[in-house]
Amino acid sequence: MLNRRSFLLGSTAMLALVPVAAARTGRVDVSGLTAPIEIIDDPYGVPHIRAASIPDAYFGQGYVVARDRLFQIDFSHRREMGLMAEAFGRDFAAHDARARLFHYRGDLDAELAAVPEKVLACARAYVAGINARIDEVLADRSLLPLEYAILGVRPLKWDIRDLVLARGERINSADEEVRRARLAALGLLDLDAVIAPLRPAWKMTVPEGLDVAAVSDADLGVFRLGALPFGAMVLPQEPNDPDPVGERANGGSNAWTVAPSRTTTGRAILANDPHLGIGGFDPRHVAHLSAPGLDVIGGGSPGQPGIMQGHTDRFAFGRTNFHIDQQDLFVLELNPDDPELYRHEGKWKKFDRVDIHIPVKGGAPAPFTLRFAAQGPVIAHDPARRRATALAVIDLQPGGSDAFAMIAINLARDWADLRNAFPLHPSPTNFHYADIEGNHGWQVIGFVPVRRKGDGLLPVPGDGRYDWTGRRDFRALPSEYNPAKGWFASANQNNLPRDWPRDRIPAFSFKDPYRYERIADVLSGQRKHSLADSIALQHDTLSTPARQLLALLPARGSAGAAPALVMLRGWDARVDAESGAAALFELLWRELGNRMLALIVPERARALVTEIAPSVLLGLLADPDARLGPDPKAARDALFDAALAAAWNGAREKLGPDPAAWRWATLHQVRLAHPLSRIPAIAKAFPPIEGEGAGGDSYTVMARWLHGNAGWQVSGGASYLQVIDVGAWDNSVMLNLPGQSNDPRSPHYRDFYRPWIAGAMQPMLFSRAAVDKHAVSRTMLNPKGKSA
Repeated sequence: MLNRRSFLLGSTAMLALVPVAAARTGRVDVSGLTAPIEIIDDPYGVPHIRAASIPDAYFGQGYVVARDRLFQIDFSHRREMGLMAEAFGRDFAAHDARARLFHYRGDLDAELAAVPEKVLACARAYVAGINARIDEVLADRSLLPLEYAILGVRPLKWDIRDLVLARGERINSADEEVRRARLAALGLLDLDAVIAPLRPAWKMTVPEGLDVAAVSDADLGVFRLGALPFGAMVLPQEPNDPDPVGERANGGSNAWTVAPSRTTTGRAILANDPHLGIGGFDPRHVAHLSAPGLDVIGGGSPGQPGIMQGHTDRFAFGRTNFHIDQQDLFVLELNPDDPELYRHEGKWKKFDRVDIHIPVKGGAPAPFTLRFAAQGPVIAHDPARRRATALAVIDLQPGGSDAFAMIAINLARDWADLRNAFPLHPSPTNFHYADIEGNHGWQVIGFVPVRRKGDGLLPVPGDGRYDWTGRRDFRALPSEYNPAKGWFASANQNNLPRDWPRDRIPAFSFKDPYRYERIADVLSGQRKHSLADSIALQHDTLSTPARQLLALLPARGSAGAAPALVMLRGWDARVDAESGAAALFELLWRELGNRMLALIVPERARALVTEIAPSVLLGLLADPDARLGPDPKAARDALFDAALAAAWNGAREKLGPDPAAWRWATLHQVRLAHPLSRIPAIAKAFPPIEGEGAGGDSYTVMARWLHGNAGWQVSGGASYLQVIDVGAWDNSVMLNLPGQSNDPRSPHYRDFYRPWIAGAMQPMLFSRAAVDKHAVSRTMLNPKGKSA
């Protein structure tokens, strides 16, 4: 267990080490500003931007994110714009074509015109800030991040139109639809519940007119391209990309608000820790933007303007993933005489066809044909089978860009004002709020597609019967304001109200309720909740699946299983870093899952059913049924005993012969490396950040994912954490793994790594006095051509 007092005491001591007189000063002349900006960096690498106007504050944010994370945002931007082959060669051209397939095809000017002018002005300024930093580093190549010289590339300039053009190329649920269809073709659709039980409960049926026997992975088309082909630059034995399915399966977050009547401070508390992939670039960059009418601090997504989680001078805000199925796969029938025609609404319709040429480094442009059907981009086109597939994606609808949502939220003044910002936020989110007046609330935001027919769980015929007919926004989604119980929490569980209409269910993919149930148990049991309580809860390692499994341990076991039973019976079900029993449990859990899958999944379906949901595993262990064979209890007992013995032997092999020396952290290592560290020169220039292990797992409140990871390394979780004392802002604390900068030459490359491992939260300085007192450096950005 972590000592709750150590979270705050350690950070206060760090502050005391910073002498006021050490502040460095500098000046940079830049284009795009209307008046000078002051940037004050604090001891944690957080830039505090002071501007004379709100747009200039966002200029400052663009500048500092490019200062600290230029290659990160540039690489992502280049990939989304479909310009990888231009820098890296012909092998990347197919990936560029895929990216361009998901560019917005509507009127970009109309998209920009639909954005409130004050929001658009801030977005334009953010882009200008990025470009100002790019101009600066191109003028002085010593400022360029190290990647550029190694890879022989230079950063791209940005344009405001890029923010509404690139809509991403994510595969959110289409692969799950294909899996279900393939299981249905085997007569085993019920097995899908072994992987992912539907929440809310729902009976799946095969859509009328869908030939499930014809569905295959080939229908995913361009999503089968695989990782970016860095080829000879990459060490051949290393994998090319993290597991996107694993990240999607685990993706989530925790957030809660506690009313003043339930806190020790008499003020509201808001806590939030978004769960994202861990292992590459840090997904959050912390900044503080201030100008007349604006004062906001928190974590932003590098390359997207605004603050995603944090607080203004009036309210705190956080977010977790809600679940809205925003993607459908449509199967199209091609005309046998002309494969450029597909059947739709009783007639043959011509694809919208766009011929493009991808610029290629050192060679002729690469030609590609992009096709679009009534439902969306065509991801697979197979004339030989008279078949194509199209993907409907909410992002590609008018207003489907998330680029402006954070700015609008940052500019809001209160709960009522936020309702003007929410229509700009299409992605599914539980939005948490707490203000200086003592109010707190929750609103689900995001766009929900309206389907003419069907539930979105399997592919559907593209003949028009299942097309989308519109969308609903946040006004058709649940919310709560000042709940009577005095607190509210979300952790990606099914939080639809009990009386929610069956025909308005937005998705069936809500996560296991374990994290939420633990949070709810703690919050409901505390008469008064403190900041330290929120910090401790964010780092809570009590595992509900472990506690349930301990209750199912057999009374006795074989000679091989007996030592494991003895160790586990004395365990408190906390997946602590220093716990040997936690390590044994994790080995046992994996053994039980793999053995149960082998027992209940027929051979012909094992390539499709590769994991088992914890609720399913625990249910079969508690109440074995006919899926385990003619004598289910005997099969369960044998499986349990063999898994216990195997886990014990595995622990001895991996952790040594002395159980007293076993530690979960020995296996559960936290290693961060450059995403291109498979390239030897990158690996040499960017040393990995490693050496420590962590507690927690995929189901503890302190989420440290294992899913999708063949080993035991942490693959995701809460890299950014915040606990906010609403109104007494300088009491707020945060962590951001591993640091603010991606440059190994910076003192902020890894300075949060050990505090993050230890759970030692760091101050979130906000007031002018606190920031000035602890300033490490001051930089004036001055409009080029104007005197300071």
